[in-house]
Amino acid sequence: MANKNKTASSKDKSNKTKDGKTKKDKKPVSERKELSVTINENDATKIIQSSKVITIHDLARQTNVKISTSNAFLKKLVGNGTVKIVGGFSGHYIYAPVSQ
Repeated sequence: MANKNKTASSKDKSNKTKDGKTKKDKKPVSERKELSVTINENDATKIIQSSKVITIHDLARQTNVKISTSNAFLKKLVGNGTVKIVGGFSGHYIYAPVSQ
């Protein structure tokens, strides 16, 4: 039976790529988008009133907040009667402002 263990020098050679970097070297961490946890209610209300329909993802993207925050805000507005659900299913609803 042959010994299949590699020597230290052959391990180093196999780990190096053409660039001279080892396989263990990682890519630099890309910058992540800063998201806030609180929503500016005045801006969000203006966005909702100016659009025909809006989804949770649209509101989150336009106000730079997390999706969970925009979801909670839209649920609060549905409870107040400011917006209504006009379509969608299984948590992916489409909201429309109530005409006054």
